[in-house]
Amino acid sequence: MAKRTAVIDIGSNSLRLAVYEKTSRFAFHLIYESRSKARISEGTYLNDGYLQEIPMQRAFETLKEFSKIIKNLKCKKTLCIATSALRDAPNRSVFINRVKKELSISIKTIDGEKEAYFGAVAANNLIYKQKCAITVDIGGGSTEFALLRDGEILFTHSLKIGTIRIKELFLNKEDIKGAKKYIEEELSKIASNLPCDTVIGIGGSIRAISKILIPKNYPIYTLHSFEYETQKNLKKIKKLYQTSNPKELRKMGVKKDRLDTIREGALIFSTILEYLQIKKVITSGAGVREGVYLCDLLRNSNHKFPANFNPDVRNLRDKFAYFEKADNLTAKIARKVFDTLKSIHLLHSKYKELLTVSAKLSSIGIPINFFSNNKNAYYIILNSLNYGFSHKEKAIIALTVKYQGKKLLSKEDLEFYAPLFSDKDTLNSLSFMLSLSKCLTKTLQKEDFDIQLKDNKMQIISKNELYLTKECLQKLENPFDFEIEVKKV
Repeated sequence: MAKRTAVIDIGSNSLRLAVYEKTSRFAFHLIYESRSKARISEGTYLNDGYLQEIPMQRAFETLKEFSKIIKNLKCKKTLCIATSALRDAPNRSVFINRVKKELSISIKTIDGEKEAYFGAVAANNLIYKQKCAITVDIGGGSTEFALLRDGEILFTHSLKIGTIRIKELFLNKEDIKGAKKYIEEELSKIASNLPCDTVIGIGGSIRAISKILIPKNYPIYTLHSFEYETQKNLKKIKKLYQTSNPKELRKMGVKKDRLDTIREGALIFSTILEYLQIKKVITSGAGVREGVYLCDLLRNSNHKFPANFNPDVRNLRDKFAYFEKADNLTAKIARKVFDTLKSIHLLHSKYKELLTVSAKLSSIGIPINFFSNNKNAYYIILNSLNYGFSHKEKAIIALTVKYQGKKLLSKEDLEFYAPLFSDKDTLNSLSFMLSLSKCLTKTLQKEDFDIQLKDNKMQIISKNELYLTKECLQKLENPFDFEIEVKKV
C-alpha cells in the first residue's frame, strides 16, 4: 500500500480531502485535511435530482485545488468516492467525465449500502468495542445505518433523510411536523433490523451536536469517543431545530459554519434517537473517509485489524518509542505483577490491558525531553491516543504514565477528571504496578527473576544482585499494605 494515500469524499453538502500516512504495516495517522462546503446538491431536490451548474462548478473548483494539494504532498494513491448527490443525479456523468478529463481524478459513485458499510468499518475498528451498536451517519442527502454486533457488520442501509434534502423539502417552509412524519416513515422501513440501544454517531451534524453537549468542565478535548445519555440531552438537541433565530443558535454554541444545517441535523438525529429508543450515543470522529482508507489498508484481513492490535498505540510507538524492546519487557512484567497482586488490588481484568498499554507507551515522552518524559508522554497520550479507547480509558492510561515513578495521584488531577471517574485507588494501583515493573527492567534487558506474594510480602527472587532495582523500589510510594523484598538465591 502507498505510504501516503489521499481520500476524497464528495458529499451532498461538503467535499472533504484527507491524507493518511503509514508509519508501519497497519499503523497510520492523518497528516492533512481540508473541507469545502461546495454543496453540490443545492437545488437538486427541487429539480428532479439534476445537478445544477453553479454547484457543479463550485465542486469542480474545489477538486481542482484538492488535486494540487495531493500533488504537493506526493500522495501515491488517490481514492475518490461520491455519495448521495451524485448517485441520485441523472446527469452525474457530465460532472464525473469532466473531472476525469481535466483533473485526472476518477470518481467512484457508491450506493447507500456501500456508504453505510464504510462508516461501519471505521466505527468497528476505531471506536472502543461495543457488544451491540448502530452506526448513524447523517449526510446532506441521506442517512446511513449499520448494525454492529461483537465486531461484525450485520446490516447496512441508507435512507433519504439528509440535511439538505430536509431543508429544501420541509424546513425552508418551516414544516417541522411534515419533516418529522417523513423521517419516521423512512425509519419504519428498517427499525426492526436495528435491535440495539446504543448509537455510534458519524458525520458533521452529529459532531456539531456533540460539541454543544460537552460540559464546560469536561477534561478530554477530543470529540472522538465522547459519549452521553440520550434521556439527559434529548431536550437540548430538540431545542436546536425548534430555534430558527441564528443569534439564538449561536448563543447555544452552534458554530458559524453549521448554522445553515444544524436545525435539519438536530431534527433528523432527535427523531432517530426517539424512534429507535436509543439510550446512549458515542460520537465518532471517524467516518466514511476512514472507512474507505481502512478497506484499502485491511483489504487482505477482512477489513479488520488483527486481534489485540491498536493503530494509535502502534503509531505512537513508531514515532516516539526509543526503548521499544525494553517497554515490551516492562509490559510483560506488568501483566505478571498484575496477576501476582490480584488478591490485593481486586481490579477487573480489563485494567490489565490498560496497564499493558501504559507500559508500552511509558517512554514516548523521551524524544521531546528526557527529564520531562512522564509529563510529555501524558500530553501525547491525551492528545493522540484516540482510536479504540473510551475517554475514561484514555485518561487512565495517560495518568498511569504520568505518575509512574514515586508519586501517587494528586488531588488536583483527581478533581479535574471527576466527570469521568473518581476512583483514586484504581489509578494509584495501576501507576504503582507500572512503576514496580519499570524498576524490574532497570537494565533495559531481561533479568532472571521470579515474583511471589507470600505472608503479606512481595518477594522478588533472583540469582543476580539487582542492585539498581533495589534502589528504585526504595523510592516508590506503595499504596498497598505489604513489603517488597528483593531476595538473591
